[in-house]
Parts: sequence; C-alpha cells; structure tokens
Amino acid sequence: MPELLTIKKLADELKFIREDIGFIKKHMFDPDSIMTTEEVRIFKQSMKELNEGKTTSLKSLKKEMGL
Repeated sequence: MPELLTIKKLADELKFIREDIGFIKKHMFDPDSIMTTEEVRIFKQSMKELNEGKTTSLKSLKKEMGL
C-alpha cells in the first residue's frame, strides 16, 4: 500500500509540474518581439536625428534646465 501512495503522490506532482510548464510556456516572450514595429520606427527616427545632429546632449539639457 505505501508504494501506491508514493505513485499517487508522484502522479499528483507531475500534474502540478505539467501545469507549471504550461503556464511558463504561455507567458514566455518571443525574443524577436522585444520591440514592436512602432518602437523600431521610433528608434530608427531617433538614430537618424542623432546622426544629423538634431539632438541635445543630456549635459546640455541639464544645463538648460538649471540642474
């Protein structure tokens, strides 16, 4: 009878592990989707403005704001 209880406990534990794995799979992120299409567009625009010298450095911004 003790073996039957052990097998039952193992089966229950496997069920919980299976549920946990299902939860993890459902909530995993796709590494390729870290940035949305809109975020990529904004990033590219920002880099273009940086390369064109249309940005203000943090040091200059702090000076302008009196910080």
